[in-house]
Amino acid sequence: MTDTFDAGALEADGTLAELARLREQVRHLQARARNRPLIAEAQGILRERYRLEDAEAAFALMQLSSQRFNVRVRTLAEAVVRLERPDERADRWFPGRVRHPAPALDALGIGDAAHAHRGAVLSTVLSQTLAVAGTDMGNVQLGDHATGGLWMEKHTGLGDDFVTYFDFVGPDGTSCAQAAKDMAQVTVRDVATAPVFSEGARRTILHAGSRSCHSVPLVTGDRCLGMVSAHFDRPIDELHPAQLQTLEYTGRQVGRWLEWYDRTVVLDALEYLHLAARHPGMTRARRR
Repeated sequence: MTDTFDAGALEADGTLAELARLREQVRHLQARARNRPLIAEAQGILRERYRLEDAEAAFALMQLSSQRFNVRVRTLAEAVVRLERPDERADRWFPGRVRHPAPALDALGIGDAAHAHRGAVLSTVLSQTLAVAGTDMGNVQLGDHATGGLWMEKHTGLGDDFVTYFDFVGPDGTSCAQAAKDMAQVTVRDVATAPVFSEGARRTILHAGSRSCHSVPLVTGDRCLGMVSAHFDRPIDELHPAQLQTLEYTGRQVGRWLEWYDRTVVLDALEYLHLAARHPGMTRARRR
């Protein structure tokens, strides 16, 4: 007698759900591993700068500010490493900083752009892009200041292998990298034959069930801050001019908002971190 594979039995006894949970746990551990060196560097800077007792105290400072302003710890760590150190004798990290109003997000139907959470903005731009393009597969990436590449932030309709492979995208080998370089929308009519992809990227995309894709850069001025891509289960022709115009408008509006977020919300979080470090009563961070 020959045994046969019964997917229904796996689902019935919860095996598929457990596999999904384990995959999500692996992705979480991978994200922690990739963020650890950056966060450790920021911890070292903060320990030296504010004479903190240990790395735990430095992390507590970032975590406190992260929670207060709803900004990722990794985002704060990257800013601590990248930006010029403050005058430790002053309560302001950025004295004389001019605050600007938040750019509109009417393309996403978000009225209060000044209080919008970055994660919600990215989720909404993904869903809006897929609605305009007419598909249910896609992803959003954000630019990395240090490497110039793109990190995966949001995705839907794409498998685990796709998400793992494209967790980070460098400057070559994909249509989204090309769109970021050109700061222009890129349509791939057929993934199987498009020369823009490396062979590894091509195999992974086809395995995910995508035969074509369209990438929209999130831009402001001469900078690309991120990318939103729609994937299709069949080869496509060029999108309609009205679709392209709508996506262009959305990409530029979200790009301007992301720039404002970096220059306002993230800097507000750093100001708070600096103030809390100078006045230990505001935080549990310990000093030597």
